Amino acid sequence: MTDMTTTPEGGHESLPSTQRSNRRGGDPASRGRTTIADGVVGKIAGLAARDVLGVHAMGGGLARTFGAVRDRVPGGGKSVTRGVRAEVGEVQTAIDLEIVVDYGVAIADVARAVRENVISAVERMTGLEVVEVNIAVSDVRLPEEEDEEPEPRIH
Repeated sequence: MTDMTTTPEGGHESLPSTQRSNRRGGDPASRGRTTIADGVVGKIAGLAARDVLGVHAMGGGLARTFGAVRDRVPGGGKSVTRGVRAEVGEVQTAIDLEIVVDYGVAIADVARAVRENVISAVERMTGLEVVEVNIAVSDVRLPEEEDEEPEPRIH
C-alpha cells in the first residue's frame, strides 16, 4: 500500500505504508503499553520447568503438601505456579524456582536444562529479557517414596 505526496518539483512520489504511518504518530504497534503480570511469567516458567526430564515436582515440602490438598478439592486444580516466583519489570524479569529432582539424575544437568528451557519459553512468549533464573533444589524423590498425590479410591 502506498501514499502519494507532492515533491518540491511538483511531481508525485509514492511512500511505503511504514513511512505514511510515521507521519501520523508512529508505528501502530508502538502506540500504547503492554504489561505482563508476574503470574503470567510464573505460569510460563512453571510449565517450562516441569517439562524437563528429572524434575519430579515444584515447591518445597510444605507448598507441595498444601498443593496436594488443594488439588483434591473440587475446582481447586493443579497450581502451575507452585515453587515459582517471578519479578517482572518493564523489559526484564527474574525468576526463582524451587524444584524436587528424581533420585539418580545429575542435579547440575537438570538445573542447566531447567534454566535453558525456562529462559527460552519466557523470552519467546513475552519478549522480556530473563536476567536470571535461580534454582533451589529442595528435595530428591527416592524411587521407593510414594507420590504426594495417591490414586483416587473411586475409579
